[in-house]
Amino acid sequence: QVQLVESGGGLVQPGESLRLSCQASGSISIYTMAWYRQAPGKQRESVAVITSSGGTKNYRDSVKGRFTISRDNAKNTVYLQMNSLKPEDTAVYYCSIPPINWGQGTQVTVSS
Repeated sequence: QVQLVESGGGLVQPGESLRLSCQASGSISIYTMAWYRQAPGKQRESVAVITSSGGTKNYRDSVKGRFTISRDNAKNTVYLQMNSLKPEDTAVYYCSIPPINWGQGTQVTVSS
């Protein structure tokens, strides 16, 4: 099973940016990849999805225009560029090969 390790989280102020990375232990070139997040007391939700070639990307409405998912299959890595961050984006962000393969998560906190 491919192992997924997220990085890049942290504490930022509203309006700032972060770039999350998801490093896979093996090839991900055939997989649709996704980023999810889970805020305290809330269910895990899908944030962005990218198909194996990167040709199709989908986002939840609340992040459209602010977040960008991308991938580099040669590096077995998926990225989530997050701009104009808001306090409501605060959550643990998980990389996934949906529906059953998950990373350990990286904390993103947006606060002034």
